[in-house]
Amino acid sequence: MFDKILIANRGEIACRVMETARALGVKTVAVYSDADREAKHVAMADEASHIGYGPAPADSYLLGDEIIATAVSDGAQAIHPGYGFLSENPDFVDAVEAAGLVFIGPSADAIRKMGLKDAAKALMEEAGVPVVPGYHGKNQDPEHLAGAAETIGYPVLIKAVAGGGGKGMRLVETPADFAEALKSAQSEATTAFGNPDVLIEKYIQQPRHIEVQVFGDGTKAVHLFERDCSLQRRHQKVIEEAPAPGMTEEMREAMGQAAVRAAEAIGYKGAGTVEFIVDGLDGLRTDRFWFMEMNTRLQVEHPVTEAVTGVDLVEWQLRVAAGEALPKQQHELSITGHAFEARLYAEDVPKGFLPATGALTHLTFPDNCRADSGVRAGDTISPWYDPMIAKVIVYGSTRAVALSRLSQALEQTQVAGTVTNLAFLGALAAHEGFAAGEVDTGLIARDLDQLVRTPEVKFEHKAAAGMQALGLTDPNWDAGFALWYDYSDLRRSVSLSYQGEVFEALVIVDGPDDQIWEFPGHPEVQICACKIAGHWVLSSDRLPSMAQSGNTITVFDGYGHQFEVIDPLDRASAAGGDMNVIEAPMPGLVKAVLVETGQTVSEGDRLAVLEAMKMEHSLLAARDGIVAEVLAKSGDQVEAGAALVRLEEADEA
Repeated sequence: MFDKILIANRGEIACRVMETARALGVKTVAVYSDADREAKHVAMADEASHIGYGPAPADSYLLGDEIIATAVSDGAQAIHPGYGFLSENPDFVDAVEAAGLVFIGPSADAIRKMGLKDAAKALMEEAGVPVVPGYHGKNQDPEHLAGAAETIGYPVLIKAVAGGGGKGMRLVETPADFAEALKSAQSEATTAFGNPDVLIEKYIQQPRHIEVQVFGDGTKAVHLFERDCSLQRRHQKVIEEAPAPGMTEEMREAMGQAAVRAAEAIGYKGAGTVEFIVDGLDGLRTDRFWFMEMNTRLQVEHPVTEAVTGVDLVEWQLRVAAGEALPKQQHELSITGHAFEARLYAEDVPKGFLPATGALTHLTFPDNCRADSGVRAGDTISPWYDPMIAKVIVYGSTRAVALSRLSQALEQTQVAGTVTNLAFLGALAAHEGFAAGEVDTGLIARDLDQLVRTPEVKFEHKAAAGMQALGLTDPNWDAGFALWYDYSDLRRSVSLSYQGEVFEALVIVDGPDDQIWEFPGHPEVQICACKIAGHWVLSSDRLPSMAQSGNTITVFDGYGHQFEVIDPLDRASAAGGDMNVIEAPMPGLVKAVLVETGQTVSEGDRLAVLEAMKMEHSLLAARDGIVAEVLAKSGDQVEAGAALVRLEEADEA
């Protein structure tokens, strides 16, 4: 076993690897960018070294030569790549080995064979692994690709041959949409992977995304069964589970053996995932699954496999990389129970899952789950990296038990300081179809309106925020009323806002343990607050937990409600957003400006493209008008709220 390893990554995966390394007595070296100097993974490591000259991945975590030099100078014997960044870069693997270090992962040759989807599919066909009908050729002429799509039959998927994560992927349902979708996919693929080439595949009408965890020693491989990753939005996974709902032993055997053939065909070493697309229209059938791609690394969702198999996949990675044999053979592996993983992100779901930034002023997880996280309360969600806050993982003896525990864990998770997808995850966990195991990759899109609902704020929530704002939850709150000789007619009011709506909350205090809350304009509402057995109760429910940072109060009920305390001298609030100005919704790079001064535009027209958090976001005109000013140019790095384009009415021009 190694004495010391360097982890060439950040965030929750770096922390995850450190936990297992520490349990094995292996010391760890962290690397960090300018933005991560105070990050959790830096604090967890035995040693840490600064790399690069800026926060961007290209200036830090993608500097392979500098990372290798750091590993050598710090006395590390091996490098664990985590996932993302350099984890599937074969040139980096070659350089690691040339420096006399061990790469904790597959060989450069195996990564190269699976790195391009078109070549990988041809290799899989030779190995007897079923592949989706499609065009995987070298001819990238738009007319040729359009003809291939016609031959395959619409709908089709355009997919970048390099990379993954839904980048460079477009669904095309009619021939008329093909040219524009191809151009968009190639542009995004070039940005993300430096390679504009695409392939065309038949789009499965009721697809399920089922993947198989494999592990090899360079010659032989085993599988650790399947994970269902069908709950996706924009081709990115949201909730994963193991095993897959409705899986039969016959289907599991067929998929497992296909995955093993795939791994052994390339001499795979370490942890990897073979991803299949499955037609779920008539249940799971052995002639209705096809190879999509192989991820030559550990997957984000690996904890659900660990939960149902009892295997620590990172420990296996370290042991096999250190020269040990596979810890178990196929007949020694089995599944027990069921597990779910939900990805908690800083993102604004109602605004189209827009990635968010901000300081985490409060972050806690319940005891009934495993929470893999790379951030802590007080940390900042940076615009430079993926906005994941944590992976919430639960286990149960059955799928129903595990799903119930997932719902409870999400309800009890507390986050403040940034918007999150927590309520969206809770709605998914409560979805009737999902509960019944009726999953496919289109579920979220079909039921988006049901899943993205405005959270219900109750008067009890408003009263709770008022109690926090006035300090009435403090055990010694009544010391602030020392000038009052009794509690008769003891009143105070506070101005609060919720989602931009300002309201007054009035408290009438009957004693140290009794309050009545009223709301001007709502004479029918009275919320009684009283202390029972040492706990405050609002109406009939216990006072929810709360956190306050500055003037912001978060009430942790219904996945969190955020209130602002309003200065009574500053009640005149600004009017709604200016529809004339198109602003950057987050920090990012202006990828393209698509209009010029004097141009007439219509509501919904694309005005600019912003690249942020590894995705492209189109900025649209909010109304008809004429472009009065173009305030940014392609290549500009802008902050959230920066004005990019200003419109004016036609008669103003």
